[in-house]
Amino acid sequence: MTDDNLKELVAHGLAAMQAGSEVAERATAEIGKDATYPALKAALEDGNRTSQRWAQRIDQARRQVGEIPRQDNPIMEAHYEVSRRIRQHAPDDVSRDLGIVAAGQMALHYWIASFGTMASYGRQIGMDGVAGEMKTCADEARQADEAHTALAEQLLRQD
Repeated sequence: MTDDNLKELVAHGLAAMQAGSEVAERATAEIGKDATYPALKAALEDGNRTSQRWAQRIDQARRQVGEIPRQDNPIMEAHYEVSRRIRQHAPDDVSRDLGIVAAGQMALHYWIASFGTMASYGRQIGMDGVAGEMKTCADEARQADEAHTALAEQLLRQD
């Protein structure tokens, strides 16, 4: 694969990630209203701030790689739909909060994979700045995933 072809793949990947950030922003606002556990509410607010930083980094990377037209992100739309269904069908507050954590971790795993892939591809085409920013995002997503696991354990002990 030529560097130009890989650069185009990165551009498409970043466009999909940007669309995913927009879905995450909508979802986070809605999900925060359904959460009841104070530590979960705080984690969602922190996650929203982190997501905004990710969106800025993705946007900066897109400008460096070369923008392509906006894309949809059916993966993040599906995560959002799953989260909505989990919240709607939860029999009680603790179940709903645990479902929010689980759905959040599914989304975080998407971000870990996406950021990690873009970091590797960016490094390959000599875009070390983009690669570094994407690696930072992947590391932050891993930390958020660990925090979600700890939060789920707290919720399980509470019940």
